[in-house]
Parts: sequence; C-alpha cells; structure tokens
Amino acid sequence: MSAAVYGAAVGALLPRAVYRLAVEPEQPWRTACPAGHPLGSGVRGLLGAARCPRCATTGRTGPDDVHEGAPATGPQGAYGSGRVVPVVVGALVCAGLTAAVGTRPELVVWLLATPVALLLTEVDRRVQRLPDLLTLPLAAGVALLLGPAALLPGAAGSWPRALLGGLVLAGAFFVLFLISPRGMGFGDVKLALTLGVVLGWYGWGVLFAGAFLGFLSGSLYGVALMATRRAGRGTAMAFGPFMVLGALGGVLVAAPAA
Repeated sequence: MSAAVYGAAVGALLPRAVYRLAVEPEQPWRTACPAGHPLGSGVRGLLGAARCPRCATTGRTGPDDVHEGAPATGPQGAYGSGRVVPVVVGALVCAGLTAAVGTRPELVVWLLATPVALLLTEVDRRVQRLPDLLTLPLAAGVALLLGPAALLPGAAGSWPRALLGGLVLAGAFFVLFLISPRGMGFGDVKLALTLGVVLGWYGWGVLFAGAFLGFLSGSLYGVALMATRRAGRGTAMAFGPFMVLGALGGVLVAAPAA
C-alpha cells in the first residue's frame, strides 16, 4: 500500500517536468507557462502540477508563449498534461515492483529510478527525445546504488553482471543505431545503459527477454498503427516507452523467482 502511495505521489509531481522538458531537439527547456509567466527555479519550478497560479488568477489563457510548440493555458491556469494518468501509472508500477521484488534491497533502487523512467517515457512519447539531463544521471545512479545493495543480505542479483549487462545492451543498441540511425535514436542507446544494468542484475536470460519484450511490444504497436492507418512505413515512433515496458516486464517476471 505504501509503495502505491509513493508511486502516486511521484506521479503527481511529473506533469510540470514533462511540460518543461518535452521540447524539440535544439530548443531550450521551457521556463514559462504558455502565457509567458515564469515557472520559477529550483525544485518548485520543475516538479508539480502543470498549472500556472497567475493564469488562474487573471483568467489569461495565452497564447503569448515565447516557446515554440507549447500548448495554450486552459481553465484554472492548466497547461500540459493532467495528473490522473501519471498518478495511476506511478501507483501501479511501484505497487507491482514491490509485489514482485518484496523486501530485497534492490527494491529501493528500482523505486528511486521509477520517477525518472516515467518522466523519460512521457517526454519521449511526446517529442521522441530522451534528454541527456535524465538518461545519463539515471544510468550512473542505478549502477552506483546497486553496489551497496549487492552487499546487503537478501540481494537477489549480481552487481558485476549488472554493470556488464548495461554495457552489453547499450553496445547492442549502438550497433543498431549505426546500422539505422533513423530507426534507433542515440537517446535509446543511452537509455539502454540503465535498462541493461537493471535486467542484467537478474541474469543474462532476463536481459535478453526484457530487450526482446521491448522490441516485440514496439513492433506490435507499430503494426496496430499501420493497420488503423494512423501511421505509415516511414512514420517515426518513440521507442523509449517500449524499452522501459520491456524492462519492467522482465523485472516483474524474474524478481519473484530470483
């Protein structure tokens, strides 16, 4: 129950961060609401509901936005995405991880990584971009935190194998990037570092299964889009969400048996 509450809480903090970071490549991070009011600095300016108090007070709805592609402010100063979906998804993911992993020490690492993974997933879904601001610290953080976790009683994985798994999966994605840069972004390569560490913690079979599940789910989604004529053969599609989904599936299946 506490894990679900934690997941819901972190999910509620993501909409403002999604709005700020979901910009096209070469565009600066957003620093103001669609009406031009500053979002503030520090943690309060990055995390929280996508809602502008000044717009809610003045009734202003824009669009005076200096940031290209930003949505207009809605009723009560709302902009960007709402809280319901991230709250529900955060609660379900954290509750599922806790049920699968139990009280093993690596659970703390997974729960700490979940908010960043969810943020990356939503940003990539919106603008097909996985910012270095998130991918690289996430990879370093997960790799470093698993070191102490491996020394605690009850740990179900191997830290050296996890580190090697990150390198192997990132290397495989890098090869795919070199073969087809249009089909595989370099952000996916950097995200693979983290997911390889997570999956490699439980074993090589789990790593391959999680990676395969990501490709399978992405392929099925692409086929569904083409079948409904919502996309064509050349349509670009965010792959990061499916990578995260595959890794989550791998952990949920492997952790109870570890």
